[in-house]
Amino acid sequence: MESAEYAEGRGARGDAGSRARARARAVRAVAAGSVGNLVEWYEFGVYGFLATVLADRFFTPAGGGAAEALVRTYAAFALAFFFRPLGAALFGTLGDRTGRRPVLIGVITLMTASTALIGLLPTYATAGAAAPWLLTLLRALQGLSAGGEFGGAVALMTESATPGRRGLYGAWQSFTVALGLLAGAGVATATATLLTPAQLAEWGWRLPFLLALPLGLVALWLRVGLDETPRAGAGEDGGPRGGAGVAAWGRGGGPPGDAGTGTRSRDGLAGGPPGGAGVGVRVVLTAVGRVMGWSAAGYTFLVVLPSYLQVALHADVRQALLATVPADLGFAAAILPAGLLSDRVGRRPVMLTGAVLVTALAVPLLRLLQDDGTSAAAKGAATAAAGAVVGLMAGPGPALLAEMFPARVRWTGLGLAYSLSNAVFSGCAGLIITEAVRRTGDADVPAYYAAAACAVSALVLARGPWRAGTRAGAPGGGRSGGASGSRRALRRGRSERCG
Repeated sequence: MESAEYAEGRGARGDAGSRARARARAVRAVAAGSVGNLVEWYEFGVYGFLATVLADRFFTPAGGGAAEALVRTYAAFALAFFFRPLGAALFGTLGDRTGRRPVLIGVITLMTASTALIGLLPTYATAGAAAPWLLTLLRALQGLSAGGEFGGAVALMTESATPGRRGLYGAWQSFTVALGLLAGAGVATATATLLTPAQLAEWGWRLPFLLALPLGLVALWLRVGLDETPRAGAGEDGGPRGGAGVAAWGRGGGPPGDAGTGTRSRDGLAGGPPGGAGVGVRVVLTAVGRVMGWSAAGYTFLVVLPSYLQVALHADVRQALLATVPADLGFAAAILPAGLLSDRVGRRPVMLTGAVLVTALAVPLLRLLQDDGTSAAAKGAATAAAGAVVGLMAGPGPALLAEMFPARVRWTGLGLAYSLSNAVFSGCAGLIITEAVRRTGDADVPAYYAAAACAVSALVLARGPWRAGTRAGAPGGGRSGGASGSRRALRRGRSERCG
């Protein structure tokens, strides 16, 4: 008969082993989710950074000058965003019903193939009017895959998170946005620097798109080796996986309390009494309002800025691309600390701070870039600051969205909210800003656009109850344990506050 001390020691070793395995699974989930997101935003960044070159190769022969061609290029850019909600609904429904892993494998395959094929497209000079249509078709396929990617990757990472770390784990999704944009800016800048303008226009623009192929293969390898997340197996509400979808949940298909656990939602939105008609739509619209400032400001300062500098301020391609690097660095530097901070003080306070700062600082920061007397160092600091305040919204954003939806509709719900926000406020940013600057001649238009969207987001983030406490049944939050669960949370010192 084994001694009590031996049995206790063996149990402790078993618990330690279980925790180590859980951490290893969580790390692999973060890597698998993050790499796919990096590929997506690398390509989106490359398209934005090389928009003027693509306009010349695919759209200028259709008639009009460079500004009109750039508007057409951004129209194709925006079209992909309007396919995102469709991708979120399609892949989200499949992922909520069949599990995260198999659908995420399909998403990264589609994304990688459509991106690499852009690098093989014939230009207008070769294929005539078919060239812009082929580019637009591939952008639509990218939009479908991107719509499925975000919701699935965020669900994967937050459901795999260790307790008290959902904000940090979710922030990796946004962090890889920064890495993707940095990679896109770096590759595009290197291509523009190492090649002559004629070489860049003739064949050099293809290289950044073709580089997506090996990156996508790495992401595919990581996802093939994934385990399914525990909450995707049967749904953290204990019901069958998949359910009836966001619309049925909104008509009262869910029990009271978020995630179907009988507990109160951290923000009082995802749950509500049974039979609350339309609550699902209300939550999606509230989620869109909370992240629209992130979408608008992120694309304005991180993607549209190079083309704005070329068209409005007459910078050359290399100067414009170099100017975006500090913005991407500031964005990347702020994301993970913002996510970690949100695990301590709540998602909404951190995001609200970022939205208010963008509203207040957008115009002064942009005017620094317009001033010929401002030093290059000051302009770099201004773009870095712009990126950093966007990072305050991007860090907690994924976890905030994940916590607004129960597991059985999480991929669909958060994917729809994020995709709708991006379709309206990101995908149209380049089109709106470029056309408005062309028509009005007002160089402050990008700042007005970002500030207005962030002002609305600030109002939505500030609205509603502010509650504290660990939400049972939330992704990565462990089981609902009543008072004992609360005591465990207090002992950890990681009680997660509702933002």
